[in-house]
Amino acid sequence: MQSLKKINLAGWILIGLVLGILVGLCFLGNPDFTTKYIKPFGTIFVNLLKFIVVPIVLLSLVSGMISMKDLKTVGALGWKTIVYYLGTTLIAITIGLIVGNVAKGWFPQLNTSDAVYEAKSSNFMDTLVNIFPSNMWSAFTSGAMLQVIVIALLIGAAILVVGKKAEPFAQVMESANAVFGKIMMFIIYCSPIGVFCLMVNTVAVNGPQVIGSLGLVILVAYVAYLLHMFITYSITVKTLGGMNPIQFFKEMMPAFIFAFTSTSSVATLPLTTECANKAGANPEYSSFILPLGATINMDGTAIYMGVASIFIASCFGIDLTLGQMITIAATATIASIGTAGVSGAGVIMLAMVLEAVGLPVEGIALILGADKLFDMGRTALNILGDGSCAVVLTRLQGKAEERKAAKLAAKAAAETPAE
Repeated sequence: MQSLKKINLAGWILIGLVLGILVGLCFLGNPDFTTKYIKPFGTIFVNLLKFIVVPIVLLSLVSGMISMKDLKTVGALGWKTIVYYLGTTLIAITIGLIVGNVAKGWFPQLNTSDAVYEAKSSNFMDTLVNIFPSNMWSAFTSGAMLQVIVIALLIGAAILVVGKKAEPFAQVMESANAVFGKIMMFIIYCSPIGVFCLMVNTVAVNGPQVIGSLGLVILVAYVAYLLHMFITYSITVKTLGGMNPIQFFKEMMPAFIFAFTSTSSVATLPLTTECANKAGANPEYSSFILPLGATINMDGTAIYMGVASIFIASCFGIDLTLGQMITIAATATIASIGTAGVSGAGVIMLAMVLEAVGLPVEGIALILGADKLFDMGRTALNILGDGSCAVVLTRLQGKAEERKAAKLAAKAAAETPAE
């Protein structure tokens, strides 16, 4: 009993994952049972996470802005965050395209005659317009995370500009943030059970897909995921964040495992925040960086789109040109800004990318059955990118603040008359 008490949350989540896989294998012949009687408990857990996400994103962003005390600091951190996320996304799609091209000769030739898929995507201007809310409560109830972020930024900016008169309201927001943060922890403690239930159903329903004709393309995608994880994040965390990559991955493991099973960056956000802070991220910065990352950082999804585009093109006997691959990279990077961090969002992004380069969108039907397996890896990679950004910018922003303080001190010393 004492040994069980020594197991931390990451250990319990891992135990839930392994037990879920083993139990799921036992139900390969009867997946309907897991869907009806086991998955609902995982769904309850995910629903609780969805319930807490909107208030956590809103309140943590506002509180983070209040703690930074001035808009200049918010602006400096904001543009660095966006540049980091878009930069790693561009690297990710490049890795996906390279690995996909290396492996395309091995991709299975599938029958494309029955491929049917109805694309549901929007153009850039529609995405841009939809970022800005017309109704605050509608944004909250629909879970439109980009709109929630815009609302939080406006509230936070207004509090900083108003100043002293806004202090009572700022205290209410910070108090509410503490309360919902505690609710968030209550939910997180249930994560091993949620992970177990979700994994049982995932394995029972999708297990045969691993050894099916899509096994190779899934393997290729995961190779690209691992390359991005161990090369890009290791380098950025070490060189820009000043942290041992092994220690970083160790601290982020609970969030990584949960993201792998929940397939939602937004649902994993509470746990990502806790893990990133343990890894050394400044809570004031991470409360601003991580909600943005859950919405606009799609490194894993970018890799998936690169590999999937080449796979679909190969199935239709199409060789992508260099220009088409550049278009895929640009479209995937831009599209990542407007796609919610929820399960299955990568399929919508893939439809946008295929349309951009003239590939048959109905080809998505070829991999849609295995999308859950792709989604597990790409979501786990996404939250590692979020955590790496928080660690890196904590160090970079800290150095910037130190330089600013040094300049102010030097200026004050220069203006002080000599005795």
